[in-house]
Amino acid sequence: MDVAAAPFMAASGFLPTGTLLESLIHICNEVSSMEKLPFVQARNVSTMIRRIKLLYSLFEEIQETNCPLPPSSILCLTELFSVIRRVKFLIQGCKDGSSLWGLKQTDFVSNQFYVLVKEMGRALDILPLSLLNITTDIREQVELLHKQAKRVELFVDPKELQRKEDLLQIMACNNEKNSKSKGFIDIEKLKVVLTSIGLRNPLDYEEEISKLEAEAQKQAGTGGLIVVSNINNLISLVSYSKLMIFTNEENKKIKEDIKQRSASNRYHDQPLIPQSILPSIPDEFRCPISLDLMRDPVIVASGHTYDRNSIAQWVNSGHHTCPKSGQRLIHMALIPNYALKSLVHQWCQDNNIPLVDCASSPSSDLDRNNSKRKLCENAIDHISATKAAVDAVKMTAEFLVGKLAMGSPEIQRQAAYELRLLAKTGMDNRRIIAEAGAIPFLVTLLNAQDPRIQENAVTALLNLSIFDNNKILIMAAGAIDNIIDVLESGKTMEARENAAAAIFSLSIIDDCKVTIGARPRAIPALIRLLREGTTAGKKDAATALFNLAVFSANKASVVAVGAVPLLIELLMDDKAGITDDALAVLALLLGCREGLEEIRKSRVLVPLLIDLLRFGSAKGKENSITLLLGLCKDGGEDVARRLLINPRSIPSLQSLAADGSLKARRKADALLRLLNRCCSQSHNPVG
Repeated sequence: MDVAAAPFMAASGFLPTGTLLESLIHICNEVSSMEKLPFVQARNVSTMIRRIKLLYSLFEEIQETNCPLPPSSILCLTELFSVIRRVKFLIQGCKDGSSLWGLKQTDFVSNQFYVLVKEMGRALDILPLSLLNITTDIREQVELLHKQAKRVELFVDPKELQRKEDLLQIMACNNEKNSKSKGFIDIEKLKVVLTSIGLRNPLDYEEEISKLEAEAQKQAGTGGLIVVSNINNLISLVSYSKLMIFTNEENKKIKEDIKQRSASNRYHDQPLIPQSILPSIPDEFRCPISLDLMRDPVIVASGHTYDRNSIAQWVNSGHHTCPKSGQRLIHMALIPNYALKSLVHQWCQDNNIPLVDCASSPSSDLDRNNSKRKLCENAIDHISATKAAVDAVKMTAEFLVGKLAMGSPEIQRQAAYELRLLAKTGMDNRRIIAEAGAIPFLVTLLNAQDPRIQENAVTALLNLSIFDNNKILIMAAGAIDNIIDVLESGKTMEARENAAAAIFSLSIIDDCKVTIGARPRAIPALIRLLREGTTAGKKDAATALFNLAVFSANKASVVAVGAVPLLIELLMDDKAGITDDALAVLALLLGCREGLEEIRKSRVLVPLLIDLLRFGSAKGKENSITLLLGLCKDGGEDVARRLLINPRSIPSLQSLAADGSLKARRKADALLRLLNRCCSQSHNPVG
């Protein structure tokens, strides 16, 4: 665990870590305080909390020693913060989400715990324990945790697997029976399953139904129609069992209880949507302090963005540093981040989350602190603080690039991993790493035989490419052919997926769309990953294809390698989880003759699109109506006839024309008018 740590210290000195340790201790304390275990994943949750408690002791002891740490330790602590934050969200999901859906997904959720433990082990790989001033007891415990994390195996609770099997049998029985014969469901068996996940009274059943409904809404854009259908089946199963198990009198009492709770919530101005059933918030929309959605993002002097309320509280409590970087702030002004605020508001709109006016801090508080801020500005030596932070990153980057150039494979693997982490943490770091000359060496390492070296190199290039100028440097270094090699035949699936994500990032620049699209292996390799990858890999491949297809000449190439049938197949795959992405690519391919012809060949797409008009996300509905309108235009009479004979199509279009987004309403109106013209010769108007 301590390999190559000593020269790191000598080369780059020490970095301040107070704020990072405070954040780690705070988030560990939050996880450790989650004492009530969920009914599903109880063992995985309890084991994970035990690991976090051990790390909590380590962080507290490091903080108490108040000694500076080498950069490799800071990289490790940063990565551990990322892992523990995801642990927190995963455990909260298990506790606050639907227990029944969690039971059905028990294999998938168990694997998420397994992956996080593995990531924890990889982060501890670069922790130089021998250089830390900690007690022997803590050192031995961390070493044991590290060994256990490296050896850990996937654990799926056999009792949960048995309950899941029982549930699937009951669901299959429910699907086979018609409404008159539903009484043949084994209610006692169903009651045992439901009781085992904590459903013991009518209120529990009502809450579970609410959680399942929220899950159905969340899955509408990503899970596919089959997933939403499965959740709806579970809702009907829980509702049916509630009626069979409890008396009408009990149900009436519980409804009154719920009404009283709702009235109380309204009286106390509770939020309309509980945080527990919000859709998964993208990391870039979360405030680094509160980890909640940034409804009013502002930029501080260090360049980092926070939610206005959270950073105002931080500054008002006497802090003069950036919570994320530890850098002293040269001024206390909070500059609105209008670009991010617009993206957050769009995301809220897409996910039906009410927008709340976030400028809720009393004006008196702001006025009271203006004079404080002015006094603070004069007290901060901002030039030396900024220069020290930049010099530290520069020294670290130069040292790591030297190890990439001259080190053994073991040291190259370590250096590439640390550059990968360093490039995750901000635009300045990405610029400095590129200026240190890392890009050509990372490009060379894409051909490494060691799977970890290759994976770290391609991921480091992906992180560096987020800085626009680095995109040009990466392309100039001749990286694209090597990235395509990794995409085609990378030694790990993660390497292949990150290669696809790198192509997506690079292709944001128009010239790169042309260059990448001209490589004959690039698009076929993305199609292969779209077919073989994990959910994340499929999403990376789909978004990269979308970016490339924005350039008109690439559309025909995407169609020629069989993208259309595969994308339609993914719309029907409930495990793929990329419904919206697949629809977006199909809508784009509609813009070329070859794409339109290929899409029109499908006999299953039109019914799917009609269902997506009813059950899809807001973005999914927009792309579905775009596809239907494009298919009906210019010789699409056959598609129009199929729409007219489908009993669900006209009501779905009318509903979208009334309640959809502006774009969806406009296109729904246009399609209804087109269908009117098609049937006006022999039928009454439809719209």
